[in-house]
Amino acid sequence: MMSKPYLFVDFEFTMPEDHQKRKGFVPEIIEAGVAVVRNGEVHDTFSSFVKPEINSLLSNRCMQFLDITQEAVDQGISFRELIAAFMKYESQCMSTVVTWGNMDMYVLRKQCLQAGIPYPFPNKEIDLSMEHKRFYGTKNQTGLMKALVEFGHSAKGKHHRALDDAMTTFEIFKLMEKDKKYLKRAEPSTIGELVDFSRLLAHMA
Repeated sequence: MMSKPYLFVDFEFTMPEDHQKRKGFVPEIIEAGVAVVRNGEVHDTFSSFVKPEINSLLSNRCMQFLDITQEAVDQGISFRELIAAFMKYESQCMSTVVTWGNMDMYVLRKQCLQAGIPYPFPNKEIDLSMEHKRFYGTKNQTGLMKALVEFGHSAKGKHHRALDDAMTTFEIFKLMEKDKKYLKRAEPSTIGELVDFSRLLAHMA
C-alpha cells in the first residue's frame, strides 16, 4: 500500500470570537502543511501561511489557540497561490490525499467554490481518523495527538502547526499499516492452523 504516492495534508483555519459563532462565521485556511510520500518515504514537504480574504483580521481566540500572529499570516501566500501549489503536486503524481478528520477537505472545497477555483484533488481521499475508528473499533473518533500517544509515541513537532500535524498523520498511518500487516500474518490460513489436532485426538482417545 505504501508504494502509492500520498499527500498528507493539514490546515489551520481562522476562528471566530465567541460572540461571532452565531453569525455564520466562515472558516478560511490560514496555514497549510503537506508531506509528499512515495514508497513509504517523505520526498518533499510544503509549508506556508495563507492570507484569508473574508476575515482578514485574525481573532484573539484564533491567535492564542494556534499561537500564530497577524503579521505571519499577512506575509503568507494567497489562496490562489496555495491551489496552484496543490495543482503542481497533482500534475506530478496522481496522489491519494490523507487527512486526520474531514474538516480540512470540507473547508478547502468550500473555499474553492467561493473563489470559483477548481478543486485540486480529483483522486482518492482518506480520512485517517475514520480509518482509525473502524480498524480499532473505538466508539468515537480519536484526536490526532491522543492517537499518537496511544501508540506509545510522542509528537516530534508542535501540535496545530500544519506541517507538523501532517507529519504526525503520516506517522500514525505507518503505525496503522504495521498493525494491519501483523494481523494479516496472524490469520490462520490452513485447517491445520485452525484446529489443534493433538488436543482433538487426545479428547477422542
